[in-house]
Amino acid sequence: MAQNTIPKANYFLIGLGVGSLVGVLFAPKSGEETRECIVKKTTEATELTRKHARELRDRVEETLERGTEVIAQSERQIARAINAGRKTYHREKAKAHVS
Repeated sequence: MAQNTIPKANYFLIGLGVGSLVGVLFAPKSGEETRECIVKKTTEATELTRKHARELRDRVEETLERGTEVIAQSERQIARAINAGRKTYHREKAKAHVS
């Protein structure tokens, strides 16, 4: 899943940058207006990048938490199976000595 997310974000940011540059080059604005537009677009891109980074971090943290829970559950199941195996072994061993 992360393999697909990172390239999409990169393509988006590249497209945003190219689109902004083309818009600035062909816009009939003064230098001050153009600088303000560049600052605004850069700020928007930075905020969007931070938002996507936070979302990605949150998804990674959730995945790690789920993975930790699955591992803990598996460990409990394995421990119960080992204990059941030991009990069965001792019970069958006791039966063999009695017979």
